[in-house]
Amino acid sequence: MSDMPTGDSLLFLTDEQLRQGIEAMFFAYRGFTSAPDQILAGISYGRAHHRALHFIGRSPGMNVNRLLAILGVTKQSLNRVLRTLIEDGLVESRVGVADKRERHLYLTEEGQTLETRLSEAQRAWMRAAYRKAGPDAVTGFRQVLEAMMEPELRRLYSGLREG
Repeated sequence: MSDMPTGDSLLFLTDEQLRQGIEAMFFAYRGFTSAPDQILAGISYGRAHHRALHFIGRSPGMNVNRLLAILGVTKQSLNRVLRTLIEDGLVESRVGVADKRERHLYLTEEGQTLETRLSEAQRAWMRAAYRKAGPDAVTGFRQVLEAMMEPELRRLYSGLREG
């Protein structure tokens, strides 16, 4: 029989159980980001570039303000990342049709290729972990992550899932 608590007993976690969860997240994140970090290091990019590529690829035509809200970085930081991605031919910035002040972002073919390479590594990592943990754990893991999100971030996340 497993030593893992189940059901209602999980509602009353000890500090040690919470600490173990925090540490598990740290180590899992290291594994999750390892392969993309190696790819990015080879082209002198970092995680900020990866995040921008991911969300631009997820929502082609997204405007810069929405990307700012999703990433939670300063305009200066995002501008630095976008400038590099645009100059390197990975992202295209187009003037808005309804509002000429807006800039809409799209991955170029080269940008899509890089984003796919980065995402494939993470999808493989997630797929292996999900298979090992089983279907109930997949749902539970997503529920825990969503419960950890602040309401505004949960709205941004839900918006991505809907369209």
